[in-house]
Amino acid sequence: MSQAFRILTALVVGLAIGMALANWAPDVGGHVLVVTKLVGGAWVHGLQMVIVPLVVALLVIGIAASAEAAKAGKIAARALLFFVAILWINTLISAFLMPLLLRLFPLRADWASALRASLPPANPDTHVPTLIEFFEKIVPTNILDAAASDAFLSMTFFAMVFAFAITRLPPARRKLLVDFFQAIADAMVVVINWVLVLAPIGVFCLSLGVGMEAGAAAFGALAHYVAMVSALGILVLLSAYPMAMIGARVGFGRFARAVLPSQVVALSTSSSLATLPTMLKSSEELGAPASVSGVVLPIAVAVFRATSPAMNLAVALYVAHLTGTTIGPAQLAAGVATAAITTMGSVSLPGTASFFASVAPVSVAMGVPIEALGLLVAVETVPDLFRTLGNVTMDVAVTATISARSGGGAKGETDREIEEIPG
Repeated sequence: MSQAFRILTALVVGLAIGMALANWAPDVGGHVLVVTKLVGGAWVHGLQMVIVPLVVALLVIGIAASAEAAKAGKIAARALLFFVAILWINTLISAFLMPLLLRLFPLRADWASALRASLPPANPDTHVPTLIEFFEKIVPTNILDAAASDAFLSMTFFAMVFAFAITRLPPARRKLLVDFFQAIADAMVVVINWVLVLAPIGVFCLSLGVGMEAGAAAFGALAHYVAMVSALGILVLLSAYPMAMIGARVGFGRFARAVLPSQVVALSTSSSLATLPTMLKSSEELGAPASVSGVVLPIAVAVFRATSPAMNLAVALYVAHLTGTTIGPAQLAAGVATAAITTMGSVSLPGTASFFASVAPVSVAMGVPIEALGLLVAVETVPDLFRTLGNVTMDVAVTATISARSGGGAKGETDREIEEIPG
């Protein structure tokens, strides 16, 4: 039984038992709820405690690796520029589209009220910063204070500057620092894996409380959440087709046929890395020589996740909508910046760990309560399929586009670039 299935089973069983206790033994349920809320809260805190060091370490590693890859040649540098542009465009689209989707297809008021009542209430005294205050706080005056207060936007800015500074050091010192942060990230992943062993228990405790207080409305609300967030992944997936048609000058049918085998592997594995061999073949069928796809696709798998910033921001905006958290221009700008930048450091973590490590910084930067993430992670399996599918499709489209725009790449130059790519 896979971990995702165990977590989903824990969610369903917890909701069912919670509803049964609420209907037939509310007094007993009240006593049980005191314990389950403590256990579920402790599990969420266990995941929260590694987010700051993990995100900073991954950002330093990811940006340093991207900068090193860009030095390898023109094709690698062009690919990174494409990646950054697409990530920011997708994030900005999500910032406008997700609120629009929630207005066009709102969560039923009774479902929202029931689920909101089972979650910790939003703090009504939270200060909403102005745009001027937002820009004033981007540059941290004290990085330790920023870390202690979960100021992820300030930490992200510092991590970016620090990572680019590392790339200017002599090779020996640069390797020393990158290895240091890699060791921190590896240690945090070990801790996360320990916490994830208890994920079914944590999700069961959280969902039992939701089942008691929200009842059957929880199922409808979770289904609505899955549909709204998956819609952003589908949008990124569909945008890869016109990119290939315009950028790579290939027809819709030709691109669809070429990328289909990669999409099938992506759906069956939920892993961009496992799809890499098939993506190389798909790119070749679109006219991209190995000298180009062999440079672009490995970098794409390592640092480019086209769907991540859009869907991560969508999750944070959905939770804000659910909890009644006010999102002003400054908070939205903080969410956009954090989502677009931190995705460059997201590595191939386990699905649950990746969800927390990617979404929690965006939510915290926007002032959105993250306690609901412990429940939403149980249904992340479906959105995660669209994440992988969109990433793989966009990777192939970008590779074909870069190949067409570079004339396929000069044989001698691109061969040297492949040899110079780190790792």
